[in-house]
Amino acid sequence: MGLIRGVARTAVVAGTASAVAGRVQRRQQRKWASQDAAAAPPQEAPPDQQQGYAEPPPPAPAPAPEAAASGGTDLVAQLQQLEQLHQQGAVNDEEFAAAKAKLLGG
Repeated sequence: MGLIRGVARTAVVAGTASAVAGRVQRRQQRKWASQDAAAAPPQEAPPDQQQGYAEPPPPAPAPAPEAAASGGTDLVAQLQQLEQLHQQGAVNDEEFAAAKAKLLGG
């Protein structure tokens, strides 16, 4: 039973880390785009925006813990990745604590 719990936690950690990293990346891209737009002269909108196309959908949520069937080392790797994001400043203290708790099933 402990192995299944570890695998489930690993899956949750990996999914959360991916979601947090994606959210941070999108936030940074929007920030840089707004800075670039403020510095650059106004331009015509790209053809896809003129046609009314929507932004691509966000990535799928992490798989349910019951669906996880990978090794127990994934949890450790996910926790390490989350810690790296936290140390780099890509994830604030609140986001780090929430993601860690989600990964550990708490």
